[in-house]
Amino acid sequence: MFTIFLILIVVVALLLVLVIMVQNPKGGGLSSSFGGGGAQMGGVQKTTDFLDKSTWGLASLLLILILASNVSIMDGRGVQDSKVGESDGIENPIENPIIETEPAK
Repeated sequence: MFTIFLILIVVVALLLVLVIMVQNPKGGGLSSSFGGGGAQMGGVQKTTDFLDKSTWGLASLLLILILASNVSIMDGRGVQDSKVGESDGIENPIENPIIETEPAK
């Protein structure tokens, strides 16, 4: 299940990058490259609205997919306790030998 979410996340992220790269940061966007001014009445004027809505939609979808993938991970594994500091029954085979030294004369 996680693999499906991972593939969807990658696809949505790539689409989001593509939609963001098509937009013009100064507000003209794709519509200005088609010669569209502010007074044109056609589909070109609404291109920026479509790109803006698709950016928000893809960003929301990406967030939802990330949260859903996190839930699917937790359902599959459950809560895992930390194993730090616990002994697994194997003792350290190398013990620190006590070296007796004679006092200096």
